[in-house]
Amino acid sequence: MDRRNFIKTGVAAGVALQSRNILGANERVRVAVIGLRGRGHDHLKTFAKMPDVEVAAVCDIDENVTAMRLGDMEKLGMPRPKTYVDIRKALEDKSIDAVTIAAPNHWHSLMGIWAVQAGKDAYIEKPCSHSWWEGKQLVAAVNRYDRIVQHGTQSRSSIGAREAIDHLRNGLIGDVYLSRGLCFKWRDTIGRKPKEPVPAGVHYDLWLGPAPDRGFTRNRFHYNWHWFWDTGNGDLGNQGIHEVDTARWGLGVKFPTKVSAIGGKFMFDDDQETPNVLNCSFVFPGGKMMEFEVRHWISNNEAEIGKFGKSELPPAGLNVDAKTAASNLGPVSGKPNTIGNTFYGPKGYLAIQEYTTYKSWLGERQEPGPHGEGKETNFQNFIDCVKSRKKSNLNAPIEEGHISCTLVHLANVSYRLGRTLNFDPETERVIGDEEANRLLREDDRGYRAGFRIPDHV
Repeated sequence: MDRRNFIKTGVAAGVALQSRNILGANERVRVAVIGLRGRGHDHLKTFAKMPDVEVAAVCDIDENVTAMRLGDMEKLGMPRPKTYVDIRKALEDKSIDAVTIAAPNHWHSLMGIWAVQAGKDAYIEKPCSHSWWEGKQLVAAVNRYDRIVQHGTQSRSSIGAREAIDHLRNGLIGDVYLSRGLCFKWRDTIGRKPKEPVPAGVHYDLWLGPAPDRGFTRNRFHYNWHWFWDTGNGDLGNQGIHEVDTARWGLGVKFPTKVSAIGGKFMFDDDQETPNVLNCSFVFPGGKMMEFEVRHWISNNEAEIGKFGKSELPPAGLNVDAKTAASNLGPVSGKPNTIGNTFYGPKGYLAIQEYTTYKSWLGERQEPGPHGEGKETNFQNFIDCVKSRKKSNLNAPIEEGHISCTLVHLANVSYRLGRTLNFDPETERVIGDEEANRLLREDDRGYRAGFRIPDHV
């Protein structure tokens, strides 16, 4: 169903329809969770602890997953919600105030556009788009229909990360000229999987949505869809988008002027299309620069990231000697990942580990400086803003998400084309490279009929 027919259903009618009246301070926000297997399960567990939220509906294309999550919700003491297979049916429910979208990447923007057209506020998991064009149209729709939309880059709502960024803004290490994002995450081979019949209970046409049908395989379905260009963005757009966003946030920049990425797929002979090693460089107006690196398998730590607050001993029950544990290499140590950011200035450097913890080192001798940690509250910030209707209070507004996701898309296009891209921040176009601009719109992949991103929102 395309946008024109979607509007005809009465779900959207030229302007966004309010699902209910403005919520009172003590009213519960009625939420529909879209996509339940992985991150959507985290949504449910988080909302189960929030007294001002009712999960009124859930939606998933896999009936087996839905049945499993209904059992989980019962164990959590949550009321049984309405169930849907097709998000469009869920959006017709006028009692729903907001949706949280945890479907695969290739669905994020279209679901977000449909949601705001239907008058729903939305929490959209990272990355908010599968391509630059999708993100641009999503932002346009959010602004036209005046909805509250939060991006799932939860570092923006981390007390620890926000404190670290405040230190950078207040000159702790001087004028930050370079930031570095790290996504060193243990990823094993996915092997090769043959085409097979669609499993019972799976509505695969709805799972595909905008993506082309290349036949069902286990590797193109649950989770491993991340490693195919039709549906995912590689680890740069999976785990990496969190650190891309934080690196840009701490550097204090928007769109870049030049992007270059080089890498490849190493070690494994399997079905994966996206690179498992990638080095990216971004140049911004004002003479600032950002680096980003994706690594898989065995890696070292940088700036102690991966060790903050963790014991050097392996988890209980693992039979491993102290030397192996201290090496911090691989899953046997229980600490295989280095995920975070470093920021460099003339007075020192600061590191943030994932979403909540930071350390700093100052002066030529790199003496320990301010450090701290604090929990992340992205969902609560979203719900608070749904109630208050104050977009300005969103910690991770969709506009910021779109900028960070554009960096991901530019780097992936640079990698795929094998050349540097010169980008115009004003027009959001690659200068003198129409092949790159076509990839940023995904014109090479195409969209299936009924699931196209609209040219006019």
